[in-house]
Amino acid sequence: MQTNRLFLIGGFVLLGGIAYLLFSGNSNNHIPKGIVYGNGRIEAVQIDISTRIPGRVKEILAKEGDLVQANQKLALIDAAQLRAQLLRAQAGIANAESQVAAAQAAIAQAKAQLILAEQELVRSSRLVKQGHTSREVHDTRFSRREVAKANLRAAKAMLVSRQRGVDAARALAQEIQTQIDDSTLIAPTIGRILYRLAEPGEVVSSGGKVLTLINLSDVYMEIFLPSAQAHRVNVGADARIKLDIVDFFVPAKVSFVSPTSQFTPKQVETPSEREKLMFRVKVRVPSELILKHIKKVKTGIRGVAYIRLDGAEKPEWPEFLQKLPPGIMGSGTKK
Repeated sequence: MQTNRLFLIGGFVLLGGIAYLLFSGNSNNHIPKGIVYGNGRIEAVQIDISTRIPGRVKEILAKEGDLVQANQKLALIDAAQLRAQLLRAQAGIANAESQVAAAQAAIAQAKAQLILAEQELVRSSRLVKQGHTSREVHDTRFSRREVAKANLRAAKAMLVSRQRGVDAARALAQEIQTQIDDSTLIAPTIGRILYRLAEPGEVVSSGGKVLTLINLSDVYMEIFLPSAQAHRVNVGADARIKLDIVDFFVPAKVSFVSPTSQFTPKQVETPSEREKLMFRVKVRVPSELILKHIKKVKTGIRGVAYIRLDGAEKPEWPEFLQKLPPGIMGSGTKK
């Protein structure tokens, strides 16, 4: 009995030793000081492709999963009614411009009448001095000259009003044209269609969502670090991301460090349960690297991000963190 007990104790000790060796071999104890890490998943901003104008969906040009480029047409809203309104607005512009021409002709007529009135007043003044006409006739011609001046001022004011009418008609046409342009929904950036939320024939209101796009120009991983580490992380610090599905490390940069702490999310693994308050850190993958491997980029993939802290002595990346993606300059060399 005693022998069996000793045998069991020895077996437990042996198993414990093996487990320790295995654990220590797979742990991160070989990461040098000055490099911190945290788990997270690849994320990207979701963009809702919405319509600014209400209307019937005419055509959807993208399917779920499609990779689209910036400024690519994604959907069309029926704009037949708007085009009819634009024709009316253009006719209004032509009418307003004709009124401007009429106002300009009125100015020319008023100027001619003023010139004639001034000439008659000059002759009347000369004749009054010579005694060949009455003072009453002179006063009448003086009054005609003043009326001609007033008519000219009114004609000029009418021209300004007609010109403003042209501006208003053109603004209306431009507003309608803008609405017509908004009937074509375009991709604001390169990305992949995540959801198709409407189909041809459906009527959507202003602000109605038609598609949801994953912005692949801004791919990142969020990790959470305790204050003892987060306060040493600066924006722009070098980082490496190791995804669960690949055997290399993606170079990245720290793009955001939260100024305030928060409770540790449930999906974040921490070495100690005492670390309840953590700081959110965003590690961004360079856009040129994303564009080079754009067809392989997927969001939601879990992994670990390693960050090299800034300081007087920056540690070298460990050997296991030096394997970069194929085609990256410096792959396999110390950085």
